[in-house]
Amino acid sequence: MKKILVIDDEDWLREMVQMALTQKGYDVIEAGNGTRGIEVARKELPDLVLCDVNMSKMDGYGTLSSLRNETATASIPFILMTGLADNAGMRHGMELGADDYLAKPFTIDALYAAVEARLKKVQAVRQEAEKKLTDLRDNISLMLPHELRTPLNGILAYGEILASDAANLPPQEVADMGQVIHDSGKRLEHLIENFLIYAQLEILGTDQQKISLLRSKQTTDAAALVERISREQAEQARRPLDLELQTSSVTVPMSEDYLAKIVAELVQNAFKFSAAGSKVQVALSESPGSVSLTVADHGRGFETEHITKVGAYMQFDRKMQEQQGLGLGLGIAKRLTELHGGTIAIQSERQRETKVAVKLPK
Repeated sequence: MKKILVIDDEDWLREMVQMALTQKGYDVIEAGNGTRGIEVARKELPDLVLCDVNMSKMDGYGTLSSLRNETATASIPFILMTGLADNAGMRHGMELGADDYLAKPFTIDALYAAVEARLKKVQAVRQEAEKKLTDLRDNISLMLPHELRTPLNGILAYGEILASDAANLPPQEVADMGQVIHDSGKRLEHLIENFLIYAQLEILGTDQQKISLLRSKQTTDAAALVERISREQAEQARRPLDLELQTSSVTVPMSEDYLAKIVAELVQNAFKFSAAGSKVQVALSESPGSVSLTVADHGRGFETEHITKVGAYMQFDRKMQEQQGLGLGLGIAKRLTELHGGTIAIQSERQRETKVAVKLPK
C-alpha cells in the first residue's frame, strides 16, 4: 500500500483529499502546516507528498526546499497544490524540485490522475535503476574473475617454471617467459590503475571547488601529446602502420595527465576492437568555441542500444566475444570529459565503423 502525505492548513481540504485517496486504497497521513509536514515526512518516509503552497509557519516552497536538502527525503515525489498557479510560481517550484502542480480547485479525477502519474513514474525509474544494478552485478561477476585470474595465472605458472628449472631452459625460452610475466603484470597494473582513477573521479565529482581547479588546467602542446600516446598504443597493439594521425596545434583545457588518459583509453579500444590491417584514425582540431579529439576505427562497432549504456564496468557481447578489460576505459574517458564541461559522442555502424568524439569548451 502506497503511503501519501497531505500537507495543508485547511482542515476540510485535507479531509477531502484523505477520503478520496483512501477510497483508492492509499494509506494517507496528514500534517496541518509545513513545519509539521517536514517532521512527518522524516519519520514516515511517504511514497508521495501533496503540499499546499500558501500556509502559515512555513509555505510549500520552504517545505519542498527542506525535504529536497535532506538525503532521506530528497527523492520523494512532491506535488504542489495552489490556487495561484501562475508561471512564475510554477517555475520557482520546479526549480526547487517539485514534480508536478495541482491547481485549486481540482476535481477528484484530477487528483487521482496526478497521484497515479507521479507514482507510475517513480516505479518506472525504480525498475530502470534495479535493471541497471542487475546488469552491473552481472558484468562484474562475469568479468572480474577473468580479468584477475588470466594475467595472474600467467605470472604464477611461468614464475614457478623459472624458479624451479631456469638452469635447464635455453636463454630464448627464459626471455619469452619473462616477457609473458611482464605483459601479464602490465595488464594487472592497468586494471588496478583504472579502478583507482574511476573511484577518484567519482569522489572528485562531488566537490565543486576541485572541479573548478580541474578546469583551470591546460595542455599547451596537445598535438605532440596526442601523437605520442597514440603511437605508444599502436606499438603495444603491434599495429604501428595502421595508425593515421591528423592533428593541429591547439591548447586543450585539461591537464596533460588526464588528456593522456583519455587518448590512451580511446585509442587502445580502437585497436582492440578492430582487425589488423584496418586503419585507426586519430584527429585533434579546434573550432571558434571548442577543441575536439576524434578516434575512429573500422571494427565491430556498437549496437545502437549499447551506446546509451556506456559506463564503468559495462561490456557488451562479452559472452559471445572474448575481450580484455572491465569496460572502465570508456567510462573513465566519458567521466573525465564531463567533469571538464565537455561532451563525448559515439557514432557507430555495426561491423563497419565506430567514431568517438570528445568535445571540450575553450
